[in-house]
Amino acid sequence: MLNKITTADARKKFSNLINRVAFGNEAFVLTRRGEPIAALVSMQELKLLQELEDRIDIEDAFKAKNEPGDPIPWEELKKELEC
Repeated sequence: MLNKITTADARKKFSNLINRVAFGNEAFVLTRRGEPIAALVSMQELKLLQELEDRIDIEDAFKAKNEPGDPIPWEELKKELEC
């Protein structure tokens, strides 16, 4: 379970929180007015999240590559996405 802390409390205890994240392998969800707005995680957890995202991107690229039809030129797709 993730620890929750308000941004105001996090500001007051920032040094302690950083140590708990870096050396205690804890994670914190920062809240504002009861709503989660950000998270403090260790570098190890961040790297894992990035690796997972990269893996998903690679899988999506292979799926797109194997889709039927003609490829869309990058410049055409870029214009379409700019809306």
